[in-house]
Amino acid sequence: MIQIDALPAFSDNYIWLLQDNASKRCAVVDPGDAAPVLAWLEQHAGWELSDILVTHHHADHTGGVAELKNITGAKVYGPANEKIPARDVALTNLDEVTVLGLSFAVHAVPGHTLGHIAFYHADPQTPLLFCGDTLFAAGCGRLFEGTPEQMHQSLSTLAALPDNTLVYCTHEYTLSNLRFAVAVEPENPDVTGRLEQVTRWREENRISLPSNLALEHRTNPFLRVSQLAVKQKADERTGTDNTSAVAVFAALRAWKDKF
Repeated sequence: MIQIDALPAFSDNYIWLLQDNASKRCAVVDPGDAAPVLAWLEQHAGWELSDILVTHHHADHTGGVAELKNITGAKVYGPANEKIPARDVALTNLDEVTVLGLSFAVHAVPGHTLGHIAFYHADPQTPLLFCGDTLFAAGCGRLFEGTPEQMHQSLSTLAALPDNTLVYCTHEYTLSNLRFAVAVEPENPDVTGRLEQVTRWREENRISLPSNLALEHRTNPFLRVSQLAVKQKADERTGTDNTSAVAVFAALRAWKDKF
């Protein structure tokens, strides 16, 4: 049985810590800072960091990788098409890796960066998705390198996974994303209800993650670009008829960038 916890880093990052209690081995996803991971290992004597999974090259996801590998000897997995420090295994679309006894399929999800990947474990009871900065709770990543077409396709790939998939993204952006989602769909009770819930959670300093894909389909405007109400709001913003889902997505993303 794998336990997953969040190690906070910087102002709003989460380093996901996967723990196999039977073997006392653990893995981390996107360790932008080594310090929270090393502190956890120091507090949990006898545990070994065996694996490091990296979704993309940004420093807040990779800054601690080399130090952690140097200290622990952990194996580093990362996208083949990006410069990842201390990477041992270069991954491309549809590769498979086994970490702590779990098999993960690799999905190429360009958009935020060109080489961005996501890790998906297809457990029938509890599928797991580690998606970095591609899909967020109620949002998606900025297009620093890719195109709207690429990001829309990447989100569509992830959205096609089972509804019960747990979504482990890497930032506590949910509250601000939901404020935008309410601006897009003010009459959507799922969105307004989720905003109220997450507002309470954050007031209590509770983490808003993981999400799940069923919830994202109901509340994430970037997964709802085919909904008439979302298209109408995008048309209103741009003053044009956005005739494709990609055009609606591009209009929403441009709006969110300035929201």
